[in-house]
Amino acid sequence: MARVEDLAERFGRHIATPWQRTVSGAQRVVMLVYDKELERTLRARKLAFETAARQAGHDWHELDISAAFAAWMASDDYREEYFASPEDLQLKLQAEFPEYVAERIRAMLSGAEVTENSIVALFGVGALFGFARLSHILKLVEADIRGRLVVFFPGHLERSNYRLLDARDGWNYLAVPITLHGEGGAP
Repeated sequence: MARVEDLAERFGRHIATPWQRTVSGAQRVVMLVYDKELERTLRARKLAFETAARQAGHDWHELDISAAFAAWMASDDYREEYFASPEDLQLKLQAEFPEYVAERIRAMLSGAEVTENSIVALFGVGALFGFARLSHILKLVEADIRGRLVVFFPGHLERSNYRLLDARDGWNYLAVPITLHGEGGAP
């Protein structure tokens, strides 16, 4: 459990530094990278991250997208047909699901209570695996980030290359990484 507390401490140090206001949306993303085995422990201890944010003078807003696919699928009129023939879902999944998730994130980012001093914490990104690429979804919401978007990322980081759940070819992203092995700069 000490690893989660160590990560929360690193996050607290990073988030307490003054924020530059002129950075791009991609640089307003903070990737909190941790071993996928720590997902449940981290969720149980997420108050440590909220406390660190509030102690640094930032307000905290959470969004969990773990059930996004289920909600998206349940709202589709043809869901029974897709369950009978899942291969037919692939085109619709690629075309519509990333925008659906992005819209949920965008709604939180643009809420009246979210300001340039706010942190929006995004949980549940591991549930996107196999359905959508997080890199694509983050590109869709970059322009809407006013404060900081903190992505709780169960995976791995090697030289700016993020790998969700350690299983997929990663992508290079401009976000500020915070890991148990180091932390990024402070845009």
